[in-house]
Amino acid sequence: MILSSSENMEAVKVLSVAWLVVALFCNYGAAQCVQRQFDYESFVCVCDSSFCDEIGVVEPPADGTYQIFTSSQDALRFEPSSGDVEAAASAGTVITVDTTAQYQTMIGFGGAFTDSTGINLNELPAAAQELAMRAYFAPEGIGYSVGRIPIAGSDCSTRPYSYDDNEGDVSLELWALEPEDYYYKFPFLKRAIELSPREIFFFGSPWAPPAWMKTNGMFNGSGTLLPEMWQPWSDYIVKFVEAYEAEGIPLWGLTPQNEPLSGFQDWGWNTCGWDAEGMRDWIKTNLGPTLEAAGLRRLKLMIDDFNRDTLPDYVIPSLEDPDSNQYVDGVAVHWYSDSGVGPEVLDQAHEVDTSKFLLYTEACEGFDVEGTDSVKLGSWERAENYFDNIIEDLNHWSAGWVDWNMALSMVGGPNWANNLLDSPIIVNAETGEFYKQPTFYALAHASKFIERDGVRVDAIPDAASNVRSTAVVNPDGTIVVLVLNPDETEGEISVAVDGARYVNAAVPAKSFQTIVIAAA
Repeated sequence: MILSSSENMEAVKVLSVAWLVVALFCNYGAAQCVQRQFDYESFVCVCDSSFCDEIGVVEPPADGTYQIFTSSQDALRFEPSSGDVEAAASAGTVITVDTTAQYQTMIGFGGAFTDSTGINLNELPAAAQELAMRAYFAPEGIGYSVGRIPIAGSDCSTRPYSYDDNEGDVSLELWALEPEDYYYKFPFLKRAIELSPREIFFFGSPWAPPAWMKTNGMFNGSGTLLPEMWQPWSDYIVKFVEAYEAEGIPLWGLTPQNEPLSGFQDWGWNTCGWDAEGMRDWIKTNLGPTLEAAGLRRLKLMIDDFNRDTLPDYVIPSLEDPDSNQYVDGVAVHWYSDSGVGPEVLDQAHEVDTSKFLLYTEACEGFDVEGTDSVKLGSWERAENYFDNIIEDLNHWSAGWVDWNMALSMVGGPNWANNLLDSPIIVNAETGEFYKQPTFYALAHASKFIERDGVRVDAIPDAASNVRSTAVVNPDGTIVVLVLNPDETEGEISVAVDGARYVNAAVPAKSFQTIVIAAA
């Protein structure tokens, strides 16, 4: 059941936050979505200080059984069902799962702790803020296990800034964290750690060095790092890691530059240009040795951190040179060119060095529109784009998927460059509510169920079908199958596991499903 009226919304507000905490220990379906329709094809789920829907704690299915969780454009959000695994397929689209065809090991799913995320969460009453954090990180939430941290400012800040805006301070004696770290990042990073039953892999990404370190003397625009600043900039990044870890935020990884090729254009917000050869040379001569000397080689260094139309060309110089390759652990990818570039470039990047992982590190909707459409409350189309992309990327070597902002305002900000965007959670500061967008549930269908160190396996639907699918075998042996039905009509599917076990089920029109199958 989905509550849909304003009267029902008022009724459920009498439930206390304490009741929600007790409900954690129930199985799935602990609290249902309170639906609100805006101007788009689906609905949002409304949360406030007294109530928020939750998925609940989901236990693995019993031997010989399966669980299905369904979200649909018209009615459902994580609707649970279950049944017995069968010995034969029924009619409908067959999804062939072969657990012997094994690919990448999973890292996780998550979002970014931007200044804008913290600003918007701080606009909520304390109890609502807590429910928003629990929605992402608590046991009853959606299982985020990766967090991206901008190193100083990004466009999703209220101003461009660095940690040392003191021109000529090459020794970085005046380097210091900024108020944004203490007000908008640290409180939420620390709360996420407290809430999560999983270790969260945090990684830092710089948008721009101090403007005085760049050829154009600006945070944005077209400019590169001055050659004489290669070492001070490396030292700056080490200082960031050490400062954050001193605050109790353990770092797992780094990208050396967000969207490095953007710095060769008249870019509207924080950037720094690096071509592929320059990135290779900086890594092998400065950044890599500096991290190693500081005892930080344990950090996973992920190169590129830009759209997949840069692949495989951008990573070839760094991976084919053994002196830079030794410092590189993975390839970071953004989704913004995916609609025009096929996923085969991910395969090509993987083949350059199969020992390096691929990880999608940024995605969002609303980046390519003007006017008031950056935020579309209740857009199923945007959610379908997310879920389809997650499935496609996992099927082409991505070890996870990291979203951009976790919370934005009703207009998609703040953003000092006016680059307004959409987000899985939208905060209505006037009412003290937040809205869980359909994109929140698209992410949840993967992040809640796919465990770190699970292994992606084949899950191939009939060629004649529009159904999309991927599958992961979790460390405990349970099989997680993601299924997208983009059609306007309901269908039937049969998930055939190793030719011996079958899950036969209906798949609603315009829907996402997560099918969890007990270990053999």
